[in-house]
Amino acid sequence: MADDPLSITFAALADPTRRAILARLAEGAATVKELSAPFAMSGPAVSKHLRVLERAGLIVRGRDAQWRPCTLDATPLREVTEWADGFRRFWDESYRRLDAYLERMKEQQDDH
Repeated sequence: MADDPLSITFAALADPTRRAILARLAEGAATVKELSAPFAMSGPAVSKHLRVLERAGLIVRGRDAQWRPCTLDATPLREVTEWADGFRRFWDESYRRLDAYLERMKEQQDDH
């Protein structure tokens, strides 16, 4: 696996369970037990997913007495957004060209 931050983030996001965990954490901090509730997997399996997310910098695991909350750190997603933004511009320009083409076709049809 590549060790650049963007590749690490994408690798962490590649798994649907990890994406679901991040979506849950976007609502607020949660314990491992709370995070594992919707999944048909063991606590250790969920902990393994959490380690991947933690290594990618997407979550922070804390300690508050007996409670060990996990919280979302969306900072690495900023780089993903910036990377994807170039493709948004590509598609926006493609749609503008398509709109212009369709308008020319409509005008030609109206002329006939």
